Amino acid sequence: MSGPLLVALDIDGTLLTYEGDLADGVREAVAAVRAAGHHVVLATGRSVHATVPVATELGIEHGWAVCSNGSVTVRLDPALPEGYVVHEVITFDPGPALRLMAREMPEAHFAVEEVGVGFRMNKPFPDGELSGVQEVVDLEDLAGRHVTRLVVRSPGHTPEEFHELVARTGLSEVTYAIGWTAWMDVAPAGVTKASALEIVRSALDVDPAGTVAVGDGSNDLDMLRWATRGVAMGHAGEAVQAAADEVTGSIEEDGAATVLRSLL
Repeated sequence: MSGPLLVALDIDGTLLTYEGDLADGVREAVAAVRAAGHHVVLATGRSVHATVPVATELGIEHGWAVCSNGSVTVRLDPALPEGYVVHEVITFDPGPALRLMAREMPEAHFAVEEVGVGFRMNKPFPDGELSGVQEVVDLEDLAGRHVTRLVVRSPGHTPEEFHELVARTGLSEVTYAIGWTAWMDVAPAGVTKASALEIVRSALDVDPAGTVAVGDGSNDLDMLRWATRGVAMGHAGEAVQAAADEVTGSIEEDGAATVLRSLL
């Protein structure tokens, strides 16, 4: 097809290693795709204030970013004080899910996102796991107003046990994504990276056939299915690879760079 592509890229485990390193080959491939006139859109579970520095490191000063697993969509603009303007924020009432999970997992860490600021939480998270300003409050304070995301961290539970909990308790009116470790992100119902990317695609007037996505986690499943060409990283789990049209190399093999170079 003719015309620019929309290339949606997960960050952690796709562009960055889990230690936060960005390979030169990945940086160069992103720059080459953008120079060819295509739209590179970061699509991540990260909060916006943790996404903008990655965009800057990649040389993406203007464009779009999907943050908080689709709850927050921004347009990047280096002329603005924060480097972005918020295009859309979708929130939900975290109270029902929070209270239900707190009963099931009383020792868990819970946090809610404050867009562009940081997080409020019931107790401190390990260093480096959350970014921005962090304030410790009680559970009822966390449940007190609508938010974009609820984070649940329970070191005593496996991802499989998280899935079992969701099935057993029948969490409704929310969307959830379970991470590699005992971590779950809870978002507004129906909100995913894919739902936000569709809004971006329409705003950019990109043909639906001109969509590419690369990711490695459970929060990328809908995004990979949404894209005409959905690519899973080589280290991704079976469910993620099954949702994709193809599989590239792992993060250690700069698999994202391989996909990006194929677009040139």
